[in-house]
Amino acid sequence: MKLKYKIGVPALLFAIAGFLFTSIPTGIFAQEPAAAADVATDTTSAEEAPEEEVSSLDSGNTAWMITATALVLFMTLPGLALFYGGLVQSKNVLSVLMHCFTIACLMSIVWVVCGYSLALTGGESKWIGGTTQFFLGGVTEESMNGDFPESVWVIFQMTFAIITPALIVGAFVERMKFVPMMLFCVLWLLIVYVPVCYWVWGGGWLAEKGVIDFAGGIVVHATAGAAALVLAKMLGPRTGFPTKLNPPHSPGMVMTGAAMLWVGWFGFNAGSAAAANNDAGMAMLVTHISAATASLTWMFIEWRKTGKPGLVGIVTGMVAGLATITPASGNVGPQGALIIGIAAGIVCYFACGIVKESLKIDDSLDVFAVHGVGGILGTLLVSFLGTSLGGQGINAETSGAQFGIQVTGVVAAVVLSVVASVVIIGILNAACGGIRVSDEEEINGLDQSHHGEKGYTL
Repeated sequence: MKLKYKIGVPALLFAIAGFLFTSIPTGIFAQEPAAAADVATDTTSAEEAPEEEVSSLDSGNTAWMITATALVLFMTLPGLALFYGGLVQSKNVLSVLMHCFTIACLMSIVWVVCGYSLALTGGESKWIGGTTQFFLGGVTEESMNGDFPESVWVIFQMTFAIITPALIVGAFVERMKFVPMMLFCVLWLLIVYVPVCYWVWGGGWLAEKGVIDFAGGIVVHATAGAAALVLAKMLGPRTGFPTKLNPPHSPGMVMTGAAMLWVGWFGFNAGSAAAANNDAGMAMLVTHISAATASLTWMFIEWRKTGKPGLVGIVTGMVAGLATITPASGNVGPQGALIIGIAAGIVCYFACGIVKESLKIDDSLDVFAVHGVGGILGTLLVSFLGTSLGGQGINAETSGAQFGIQVTGVVAAVVLSVVASVVIIGILNAACGGIRVSDEEEINGLDQSHHGEKGYTL
């Protein structure tokens, strides 16, 4: 079995690499003729051409999008890494940090090679983007996305492609092999995230239907949540589940990471306005309101149930509020944000119990209940929380029709994520000799067995 693992994994890696490189269209590294014409290459006219380009660039919007990009990356590194790291046992903290950091690096490269082009380059297809920008062909200092550089747009969207598979880490902490983890994230990004991103944000069939997903309730949270549930089910529970559940080894680390997520989420939602404008301002306000409301709602429910308000509970409620407001943040007002926050705190809290106690699925860090359920809930609620409550774009006459569109978007994304995740896991199980660590490795912790390091030396 060890020999199969050693041979199968490199072969699979080479196969993926071969596909990517052989898929490069001829002339990809050169600008298209039309694009090249827009760039001043004649030195004699170099002084005239930049004048038009400079006038089209809005420095304020550019500065805001650069800031928003940094904030979204901050959500993953170090925010999500610390949040997840604090929730696991001390013997697995480095494993979780390693997963998040590796995913950030790996998804960045995949995004450059083909992800950006397939997700956001328009074409004739309603299902997937074009191939003209593989390896970021045509992305230069002069190329623009509206009134800010395309390079900024590339990396802003890259940070979304980073955090989405990183969210799934919470479902399989403490029991998944490192190499299969990497392969799963690469394949899942290409097969699930990229197509759904195109459907919603790239001009695909869901965009044509008029689906509302301002910052990623469908694209990010619904897809990641569905994959997390499937992976947790197929991987199997941790040793001792459900009778023995180890508490978070560092609630302080959990709170620190969660606070970073809260701050970074302003870039996630307000940055999705793609401008420093009124929409961005309102998105930031409603994001904060929803997070605060969901935090308190979760805390009071837990307080009533257990007799004590818990730190881990209140910050988990905050994350639920952020995930739920995400798809609606561009369309609801403050009153709508209050409703969404309350709904997120209640629904996501009880969803955690349903997954673990009723379904007996060890979604270790409640990825599906918090992100999946939250993202779906916000996607559906946006249909009814529009103009009457201070928002924009949705009114009572169109709510019913919009709800049907939102349901279509959710179902399509979830079905693709579930089916693709099952297939990918099946392939990796066969190619890697299983994706789960041995019982001995699980007992000893993945920090030492997989990475040869300790999180803490006492």
